[in-house]
Amino acid sequence: MHSYLWFAGKRLLQLIAVIFFGVSAMFFVTYLSPIDPVEQVLGRLASRSNLSPDAIASTREALTAMFGTDQPMMAQYFNFWMRVLRGDLGASLMAFPTPAMELVMRSMPWTLGLLLTSTFITFVIGNVMGGLAGYFQNNRFFKAFGILAMGLQPIPYYIVAFIILIIFGFLWPVLPISGGFAMDVRPSWTLPFILSVLQHSLLPAFSLVLVGLGGWFIGMRALVSNIVTEDYVTYAELAGVKRNTVVGSYVMRNALVPQITALAMVIGGVFSGTIITEQVFNYPGMGSLLVDAVNAGDYSTVLAVCTVSITAVATAIFIVDMLHPLLDPRVRAE
Repeated sequence: MHSYLWFAGKRLLQLIAVIFFGVSAMFFVTYLSPIDPVEQVLGRLASRSNLSPDAIASTREALTAMFGTDQPMMAQYFNFWMRVLRGDLGASLMAFPTPAMELVMRSMPWTLGLLLTSTFITFVIGNVMGGLAGYFQNNRFFKAFGILAMGLQPIPYYIVAFIILIIFGFLWPVLPISGGFAMDVRPSWTLPFILSVLQHSLLPAFSLVLVGLGGWFIGMRALVSNIVTEDYVTYAELAGVKRNTVVGSYVMRNALVPQITALAMVIGGVFSGTIITEQVFNYPGMGSLLVDAVNAGDYSTVLAVCTVSITAVATAIFIVDMLHPLLDPRVRAE
């Protein structure tokens, strides 16, 4: 128990370091950007109404004080971290004066739902099919599935998303291709809204699942192909142990441990794919919000999205690391 607590403490320090350096890097990237948030807001205000020179000057002075752009870089950096700890990253420029974190909180449930669902489905199907293909190596069905999965795996997310968009949106229009729910449905915890959300999420989730299957399938099949030659598996088969028990308890359970570790490394890649997929299907998640913020030069919203994303991905990896020693008793915490 003491060794596990020591292991958890070291991983917690790594988590804090990853979040600190990742968020700090995002701050300096946006700080070096040539976009001036004050002039961005003034430009939007001037396009909506006719402002007098005195009004523009007073507005510029108020916005400069709000964003703190007249302060030295280190002062801005310190103020930035104070706002991060308070959960307040300032007003969004493209939806001024709405707070940037409010926009992130609105879009985060959509991304989390899409990401968690697609990752779980891909992980389960890919590992189960890969494990069975590794054990039943002469089965034609698993061979055909492997060819299909390996053929889709190298294709970029956006290519698969565009292909699915064309097939199910234009050639065979049976599913919605844009948005998170139907326009005539009011957002609430009702059955029509839930069914509409599920219907609109099918194509984005399907594109993520198709691309992600290949990696899990190949990895699990390779692991199982090595495990089936172990002495304890051969002895169990010769001893008359049921095949289902051999496959489930002796082979796939042992092969699943490295896949749990790989899950931590895949989460970040899946999140980047989710950003592209959300943009293709106009899904109201954090990916679409990030792209819109970058195009609008809204560095407050960009920082808010990146801060939440870095924290979420790093925390998910931390949780997987904590589960690994508990799932595999052969792994020592040291």
